[in-house]
Amino acid sequence: MEVPSALWRKARAGELEDAAAGILVGAFELDFHGDLHSSSRFTIVSLAESVLITAAQEAARHALRAYDAVQLASALAVREADPRCERFACFDIELRRAASRAGFALLPPAD
Repeated sequence: MEVPSALWRKARAGELEDAAAGILVGAFELDFHGDLHSSSRFTIVSLAESVLITAAQEAARHALRAYDAVQLASALAVREADPRCERFACFDIELRRAASRAGFALLPPAD
């Protein structure tokens, strides 16, 4: 939900053409859902009570907004299930800082 929302917000702000936003959203949805020839490139994490508890803790620890804390808590849950999960992609400055402090490599890389 966050990626398409951010892309369409950029288009509404005039920072991205509508056609480009549509292409990027379509590419993201293909990566997210997969198709007949490829599987999803994402791991889906249910919002289990443990993820929400972690989100509340991360919100307090890093002064994150609720949805950002859920994103970080979800990434932490994935990393616990699969230690190879070591990258975190986002553009929000505070969420990037929190993810970095949690030990994730950032995408795009920091300047």
